[in-house]
Amino acid sequence: MAKEKTATRRGGRALAFQVLYGLTFSPAQSAGELRAAYWQSPDNAAALAAARELQEKEGKQGEELYPAGFAWELVEGVWKECARLDALINAHAKNWRTDRIGRIELTVLRLALFELTSRRDDVPAKVAINEALDLAKNFGDQKAASFVNGILDAACKEQETL
Repeated sequence: MAKEKTATRRGGRALAFQVLYGLTFSPAQSAGELRAAYWQSPDNAAALAAARELQEKEGKQGEELYPAGFAWELVEGVWKECARLDALINAHAKNWRTDRIGRIELTVLRLALFELTSRRDDVPAKVAINEALDLAKNFGDQKAASFVNGILDAACKEQETL
């Protein structure tokens, strides 16, 4: 069970990263636009088809589909708290402003900081950081992981003193 939960969460983080990264090019201005961006992710094709099938069975064709699950929680949470997350990044990124940080690194940082600061008991800080580093390594360049690690480490140390 624990392995299945970990794999599901890892996939959820990757999906959330991809949706949030896409939003750095075309930001959602409303919750409806955010849901549309989430459903338009290629990795959501199967989930969207299943949701539409369920909608059809229930006789609710044409109604807006509302996402659920871990990936959606991350996407919605980061979107809603983006300004707060960017302020945290600015506070811990020495000589870097969010407008100078690459989109991949910025997206990874927002996602990880949301997990670190949203007071989820089911996501230990070490897990959130390790997952962020994996995302940075998979999607970023060679220096992305060390940059992300430095900022997240500083943010964690501050959290521990609170």
